[in-house]
Amino acid sequence: MLAELSELHPSVKATFEEASDGAGVDLWALSQGGPEEMLNRTEYTQPALLAAGVAVWRLWNEQGGAQPAVLAGHSLGEYTALVAAGALSLKEGAHLVRIRGQLMQDAAPVGIGAMAAVLGAEDALVEAVCSEASGAQVVVPANYNSPGQIVIGGDAAAVDRALALLQEKGVRKAVKLAVSVPSHTPLMREAANRLAETMAGLHWHLPALPVVQNVDARAHDSVDAIRDALVRQLYLPVQWTGCVQALAARGVSCIGECGPGKVLAGLVKRIDKSLDARALGTPAEFAGALEDWN
Repeated sequence: MLAELSELHPSVKATFEEASDGAGVDLWALSQGGPEEMLNRTEYTQPALLAAGVAVWRLWNEQGGAQPAVLAGHSLGEYTALVAAGALSLKEGAHLVRIRGQLMQDAAPVGIGAMAAVLGAEDALVEAVCSEASGAQVVVPANYNSPGQIVIGGDAAAVDRALALLQEKGVRKAVKLAVSVPSHTPLMREAANRLAETMAGLHWHLPALPVVQNVDARAHDSVDAIRDALVRQLYLPVQWTGCVQALAARGVSCIGECGPGKVLAGLVKRIDKSLDARALGTPAEFAGALEDWN
């Protein structure tokens, strides 16, 4: 995770060290050397991803990168965007997302929940199937990632019923994901309530840049509204398609993905082919965007 960038830029590792103080674990050692089983636990994955995203953001600024007009992030990435915008310190952000991960796992012990990606189906069909499959349990759309790509989640048995129904209705590709926590579903409601209590004890500020939030694809202009949107994000779906459309409506033409991967850049291009979306997590990607966008 960002090993190549860190060899060229010491600030990357320094950002991880700062986040480690908040998370209570050495995130750099964990992200570089594992153990993988520990890194894959959501209470550690979340602060590690936060640190990676903020590290790339800080490096972009350090190198004189073009300044964005607006920020956004997908799921955990929304916390990264808010830290980048100064709404919360990195140390407190890392503390918060580790607790978020613990609360999520506590709310749905292994084996209780499931998630699955559904490809090539209309939103309305997926929503109708989830409603039909739920019964007394929960299965709902959890991520509207792009047109034709929705993640569903909920009780494991209800997710299985939804997958069977989707197959009956001719949806060719729907696959279970290797995650046990059904995030962005009503099974996270109690975790969200407890997360709100933790948030109340932290030091929040109005962000220096607008942050388009997942739950309603809007940028909020008060600390209370920002925190409320974060809480609701845990048990309501991520409206990523709507977020990207909101960015485009604000006149955004270039989008940089701060972090170790390139999944979001791919989703952005599926949502709006006119947008120049790029990952920034390797030296070559970073240098290319820095040259082209400055």
